[in-house]
Amino acid sequence: MESEQNYHYFFKTLSNRLRMDILSSLRNSEKCVSEIAEEIGEDRSKVSHSLRHLLKCNFVFVEKKGRKRIYTLNKSTIKPLLDIADKHVVNHCKECGMH
Repeated sequence: MESEQNYHYFFKTLSNRLRMDILSSLRNSEKCVSEIAEEIGEDRSKVSHSLRHLLKCNFVFVEKKGRKRIYTLNKSTIKPLLDIADKHVVNHCKECGMH
């Protein structure tokens, strides 16, 4: 039962558009909150709130560098997951109403 709850949290985390935008932003490089917010066109406080969810399940990691907190994508599990999702979308979601 506990694993089902963990699965629910995992997929619920992925089903949020802002969190997915953050993950996409971090795919190619590490960034601080303000860089992520600027890139995706979102308020810093919303990005910070979403990053807390992503940190909770280790979708992202954070490291303090001076006064900044630098976020990186979990490259061992989340990056490959996003790559698989990209492949699936390209090959199987042509008629899902996405443009």
